[in-house]
Amino acid sequence: MFEIFTRLADWLVYHLAGLSADTRMGQALHFFVEDTVKIFVLLVVMIYLIALLRASLNVERVRDFLAGKHRGAGYLMGAGFGAVTPFCSCSSIPVFLGFTSAGIPVGITMAFLLTSPLINEVAVLLLLSLLGWKFTAVYILVGMAVGIAGGFFLDAIKAERWLQSFAAKALERGKQSGPVSSASASTLSMAERHQFARDETLEIFGRVWKWVIIGVGLGAALHGFVPDGWIEANLGDGQWWTVPAAVALGIPLYSNATGVIPVMESLITNGLPIGTTLAFCMSTVAASFPEFILLKQVMQWRLLAILFAMLLFAFTLIGWIFNFLFPVL
Repeated sequence: MFEIFTRLADWLVYHLAGLSADTRMGQALHFFVEDTVKIFVLLVVMIYLIALLRASLNVERVRDFLAGKHRGAGYLMGAGFGAVTPFCSCSSIPVFLGFTSAGIPVGITMAFLLTSPLINEVAVLLLLSLLGWKFTAVYILVGMAVGIAGGFFLDAIKAERWLQSFAAKALERGKQSGPVSSASASTLSMAERHQFARDETLEIFGRVWKWVIIGVGLGAALHGFVPDGWIEANLGDGQWWTVPAAVALGIPLYSNATGVIPVMESLITNGLPIGTTLAFCMSTVAASFPEFILLKQVMQWRLLAILFAMLLFAFTLIGWIFNFLFPVL
């Protein structure tokens, strides 16, 4: 299915540009062209198709549904909703406030907020095409587990006391007034769904394309210019310190789940263990400084510090566990 992208890259890089497949520049540029075109095509097609299905999604009804559920089921559903909504942090925060205003417990809302940047349907489809179903299943399970465990922990320590004042007041009003009514929600016509899907595709593509370029560029650099066997020789044994080092390295960086996938692919191809790779990529997506600057809009510093420490611990533990259980995946 994806051979057409390989042939296109062959023609552009080796025939049109005249580069040799035996040179590092040729290999890096071929990787860049093939993965960029593949990801852009998948993005446009899949965002449009999924947006058609999501066109009738009523966020108020989801809020009502979550607000009335048992906490355990609520964590799972909050994380699941985060996994199927292609939001980055900046667009997740308004939904976070909407959930808070509906009186949904902070832990359930945080399960959504933690899972949303880590997993989305576009990232899952790209992982499936680039790295196969095993990596995809691992990524989904890990991302969901982080969201659910994080939500449970934050509820246990009563994290709502460390929300910004306006968010805490919205939560209290929501608890007093109960779930909002969604009886007046209208059903979109097919033309309206198409318009929604078109606008959604343009909006999401416009937001993520630069991260795809950056991610594929880094992946191409790793793929083409890192000496063969260097990563495997220096980090491939899964030494205990490589996991926290990978987590720390990801903090100053920023990417979303879509842009980080080519980097993940290249790191694994070059011999970096799956646990170390996951720890680095999850830190880049969900524990970066830009992420926490945005979260400061709705949380006090104490809650941000707790959330930051919790994520670093979770990603490090996940890296160690997967390096131990799956030395070769």
